[in-house]
Amino acid sequence: MKKVNFTEMKNGTKEEYLFLDKHEKNFANKTAERILKFMSGLTETLEGYQISRLEHSLQCATRAYNNGESEEIIVAALLHDIGDELAPMNHAEYAAAILKPYVSEKTHWIVQKHGEFQMFYYAHFLGGDKNIRDKYKDHKYYQDTIDFCEKYDQNSFDPKYKSLPLEFFEPIVKRIFSRKAYSLV
Repeated sequence: MKKVNFTEMKNGTKEEYLFLDKHEKNFANKTAERILKFMSGLTETLEGYQISRLEHSLQCATRAYNNGESEEIIVAALLHDIGDELAPMNHAEYAAAILKPYVSEKTHWIVQKHGEFQMFYYAHFLGGDKNIRDKYKDHKYYQDTIDFCEKYDQNSFDPKYKSLPLEFFEPIVKRIFSRKAYSLV
C-alpha cells in the first residue's frame, strides 16, 4: 500500500494530505460498523447488575423505539453508555463525543449530561447530592434529559424485559452515522 513520505506533519505536501484525507474519509464511513462490533462485545456486566451492558443498551433503545422517538434518540439510547468500558469516570462525555458530529445539539447535551442526571436515583445513598442535576435547571434541555433518564435509562436493568436485538438497530445506527457531520471539531 502506498504511504506518505513525511515523518513530521509539517513536511507533508498537499498531495500527501489529499491522499490521507481519502483514506480517513473511507475509515470514517465505517464508524457505524466499528461501533456495532464494539457493542456486540458488551456481553459481560459490572459486578452486581442483573444484566449486561449490551442488554441495558438494548433495553434503553427498545424503549425509545417503542415510544416513537426519533432515530437520533434511539441511537443515543443505544450508545449512551458506550463509554463505560474505556472511560468509567466520564462515560457520558465519552459517549457524547462519539455522537457529537452526527446528532443535534440537544441529543448531544442529553447524552453528555445523562450521567449527572442519573445520580438523582442513587447519589443520596452514597452520601452525594441526588439533585446535582438542578444546576442545569435553567438549561433548555434540562427537562429533556430528565425525561430521557426516566423513560429509557433508569428503568432498563430488567432481566425479564424483551428488548429488540442489536441487529434490529443496525440500519438505524448506520443511517445516523452516515449523516453529514454537524461539526468536525
